Amino acid sequence: MKKNIAELRHELHRCAELSGCEEQTKIRIREFLEKNTDFEVCDRGRWLHAFYDCGRAGGQTGDCGQAGAGGQPGADARNAGARNIAFRADMDALPMADREDLPYRSVSEGVSHRCGHDGHSAALCELARLVSERGADCNVHLIFQHAEETGAGGAECAQLMDEKNIDEIYAIHNWSGFDEGSVVLGEGTVMCASEGLRIVMTGRPSHASQPEDGINPAATLARVVAKAGQLETDDSYRGSAMATIVGINAGGRNFGMAPGEGEVDLTLRALREEDMYRIEKDIVAFAEEAAGEAGLECCVEKQDVFPETANDAGAVAKVRAAAESLGLAVQNLERPIRSSEDFGWYQKKCPGALVFIGNGRDWPQIHTKEYDFNDRILETTAELMHALLK
Repeated sequence: MKKNIAELRHELHRCAELSGCEEQTKIRIREFLEKNTDFEVCDRGRWLHAFYDCGRAGGQTGDCGQAGAGGQPGADARNAGARNIAFRADMDALPMADREDLPYRSVSEGVSHRCGHDGHSAALCELARLVSERGADCNVHLIFQHAEETGAGGAECAQLMDEKNIDEIYAIHNWSGFDEGSVVLGEGTVMCASEGLRIVMTGRPSHASQPEDGINPAATLARVVAKAGQLETDDSYRGSAMATIVGINAGGRNFGMAPGEGEVDLTLRALREEDMYRIEKDIVAFAEEAAGEAGLECCVEKQDVFPETANDAGAVAKVRAAAESLGLAVQNLERPIRSSEDFGWYQKKCPGALVFIGNGRDWPQIHTKEYDFNDRILETTAELMHALLK
């Protein structure tokens, strides 16, 4: 008996795993694909690649798209005129406690799918089943990607675009605030570039009664915070640009001690990657100069780097046509979404589009304690991706 796709989603929800730790998630996805589809699954270490060769019976190629017994390599099917279309789903969860009322509540304490990646992966598995049942006239590549939440997974998996000569790539993201099951499209930048910036300043501690004996970084860190705030009035960027203070620390509730070390953590965000790096350059230069003036050492670290997600106009037109062929409502994205997605790493390699599927206008927002993926949009998502193959 076929497993209902919602059941698979619930199974993935139960085994929620953080970025870079998606081992059980990979096992469950692989088992589903091997039992229910004609796709060949290749374990790439931290992620999975599943392949359907339209030039071979049953879609099997042997050894993850390499030459099988009596056959040619799956990747060479493109030379015979077949296109290579890829779809990507993320599969990591968030460090957030799950809802107590869910019958399929996460078994991992403090870890849950509050962004809906369980739904994205389940829908991609359903696409594999649809392709296996109905066939396809192009080669289909499925990417089950790790570590989207940190931005690290996309950069690694994007290598497949060159390796397999991918012509186009698509991804779906559920989103609340739009009509349930609607397809929300935008050309150009649809999600911002962002990165985390940690600035650590080190001086010398002292007794609070003798601050002249030490070098306290607090005042200099406050200057960096003020500098970041000035971005809100800077109109020289080509779109929105911002630096959000997400953490600041210098000392503590020890009223007899002046600190000798402190840090400020910022999230930099812009419509374009080049503007984000310009913000970074300006803030880092200011911090290093201010630290030097105060006699402080300054150390800067970057993490969670995301390029902007910029949709190709031709790919968006194909999604629109596919949605209309299914009778789905199409909405235009009025302005880019401020949050980030590492799908932009793929778009640096080939044309593609990130498509939003509405959870419902009143559905809880992702990354909140009330949120859970809307199972009613699973089939819609899978059918839309399948229609893109026609």
